[in-house]
Amino acid sequence: MGDALGATTEFLTPREIRQYHKVHRDIVGGGWLHLAPGAVTDDTEMSLALGRSIIDRRRVDAVSIAEAFSAWMRSKPVDIGNTVRRGIVHYRSTGRPKIDQNEQSAGNGACMRCLPVALAYCRAPVEQLVSAVHVQSHVTHNAPLSDAGTDTVVKMVVAALQGGGRRSMRQIADALVSGFPAFRYDGRRVENPSGWIVDTLRAVFQALFSTSGFEEALVDVVNRGGDSDTTGAIAGMLAGALYGREAIPLRWSNALDTAVRQECEQQAISLVALANGGVQPVIEGTGISNHG
Repeated sequence: MGDALGATTEFLTPREIRQYHKVHRDIVGGGWLHLAPGAVTDDTEMSLALGRSIIDRRRVDAVSIAEAFSAWMRSKPVDIGNTVRRGIVHYRSTGRPKIDQNEQSAGNGACMRCLPVALAYCRAPVEQLVSAVHVQSHVTHNAPLSDAGTDTVVKMVVAALQGGGRRSMRQIADALVSGFPAFRYDGRRVENPSGWIVDTLRAVFQALFSTSGFEEALVDVVNRGGDSDTTGAIAGMLAGALYGREAIPLRWSNALDTAVRQECEQQAISLVALANGGVQPVIEGTGISNHG
């Protein structure tokens, strides 16, 4: 939802958004990708690819996920980040579903797609949740900042799903800031955020904690411009878990591509059912796969 909303304002500055849209608040497509109304970008497409793998394997399985991402790239998506592309090419050429640690991979591409892990492992011990999210992340992104930020988002989603509310979510965000002060979000308003995970989450946390509803949070963050499809996607995960499905504006649900909306709904049901039934242990698969 946030992806489709934010794609319209991606790479615009807040001033340009005001000039063209006043306040952008509807799913209308367009943007630099010239999307049809309701279409989504790589954020949602990669999340769905991840979800399919988890549902099929009944667990997080590194090779299965890498294959899912590779198949997605082969489909010639409308957009793909450079770090994601490099990670998939690495898997194709080596058979290893994990890149080496690299500070330059601290983008937001692993975080933008992490929701299926949070849903499938929402009843698992936190150590298993973190292990699962690292496996999916490290196919393309392996950096301490990326790991820390993505871990935080899945923990916040799980806390909200378990009824912890805004206070619990904020405590988790503040723990991230304690360990990695670069993520501090209580200062100047972040506008035009880049694809760096730190910029992304500072903008998302500001929007989430300064508003009081799903629509308000997403409208706030996508009107900051920059990498707004991804800030919208991540804010949508968090605000959706916090406020629930009933808080999603009907006009947004109706505007979203029908096939995308249906698969998102079906995957959410299947992933939560997997969590309730006992998700299987993570398969890290750091060795060579049978990939040809």
